[in-house]
Amino acid sequence: MKITNITPQARNSERVNISVDGSYRFSLDIFQVVELGIKIGNEYSEQQLAEMESESQFGKLYSRALEYVLMRPHSAKEIHTYLWKKTRPTRVRTRSTGTIKTVDGVSQSIADRVYARLEDKGYIDDEKFTEFWVENRNQTNGTSMRKLRSELSGKGVSANIIDNALAKSERNDDSELQKVIAKKRKKYDDEKLVQYLARQGFRYDDIKGVMNED
Repeated sequence: MKITNITPQARNSERVNISVDGSYRFSLDIFQVVELGIKIGNEYSEQQLAEMESESQFGKLYSRALEYVLMRPHSAKEIHTYLWKKTRPTRVRTRSTGTIKTVDGVSQSIADRVYARLEDKGYIDDEKFTEFWVENRNQTNGTSMRKLRSELSGKGVSANIIDNALAKSERNDDSELQKVIAKKRKKYDDEKLVQYLARQGFRYDDIKGVMNED
């Protein structure tokens, strides 16, 4: 089977479409084409082409995963869940006919390779993620340390990493309480405000202490 055409994609200048024996077969990132030594006129077996298609899926998923992790830091669990979802079948609408069809997800082995690449490049680091979350989560509006701990635990971060991040942070319940009270004071009467603050994870004694200072 012969490579008969290599053309840039209209929507992504960093990927090219590969045609085999006159028909589109798959797409690859430009760096993958270079690494694999693919040129027009080269001939490959069906097994070799199948391996290239696997590289095509890897390149696509790695690019999307990079966009995901660059939006903001994520925990290892969040990234693992993101990649796992990409292995599941999805229903999509075709552009030409508008019909709905089911598209298979990528293989688990490709998702595992992408995770390993992200980890190798330093994009998976629960300690850095936790420091980011503690310092930036609801910084303006305020949040309790208990709620931060609960959120991080739900994102799969170990208790030891959470403890270390909270211990290094200058944030504390007293200052965070003042932020929340200043934000919510006009919305609630005292009784409902106490209930609201308790639901946010603040201790009753701390709530009464800060409110009595006002």
